[in-house]
Amino acid sequence: MINVNLLSVSNLPKLNKLRKLELSDNRISGGLEVLAERTPNLTHLNLSGNKIKDINTLEPLKKLPNLHSLDLFNCEVTMLINYRESVFALLPQLTYLDGFDVDDQEAPDSDPEADGDGLDDEYEENGDGEEDDDDEEDELDEEVIDDEEEDDDDLDAEEEEDGVDDEEEEDDEDGEDEEEDEGDEELPQGEKRKRELEDEGEEDLEDEDDEDDD
Repeated sequence: MINVNLLSVSNLPKLNKLRKLELSDNRISGGLEVLAERTPNLTHLNLSGNKIKDINTLEPLKKLPNLHSLDLFNCEVTMLINYRESVFALLPQLTYLDGFDVDDQEAPDSDPEADGDGLDDEYEENGDGEEDDDDEEDELDEEVIDDEEEDDDDLDAEEEEDGVDDEEEEDDEDGEDEEEDEGDEELPQGEKRKRELEDEGEEDLEDEDDEDDD
């Protein structure tokens, strides 16, 4: 609830599980006891840029046992002498005030509990699931490609077999013609002449029949 012109937190609902509350850049000047009642498990509270002027205004925060980070940047209270020492003395559960610990060591950039690292783990798991889906899709694509290649190989094989069969048929026909020619060559000269005359006689008879028909 940053910069929403809040004057107080009196209407804040009860949020037992809330850990981090951002109330910066509002006009809150007191009434912090409501936080102890309605957000008992707060670990991070940002009140920077509000109208907090006195250390005593922060006293209700003593009832937040888990509070270890408090921000009061740009509040008038930060101008008080011994401001930091006074706040750490008032709220001993604090680890960081305005981003630094009691020894002026800076706080880490993020806090795992407040920022919800568990959610990041869930997102990572979901991300792995998507990668698995992508891997499965790639495997399916590869299987489809393999099937297409196998079909192409089968077609090529069938075409090759057809070509071989055609060649064998042609060879058989050529072989029969050669055998006939060889058979004619093997006949004695007289028989060969006799066969030629018979063939010529048959042709003459066919011609005569044709003339009679005319």
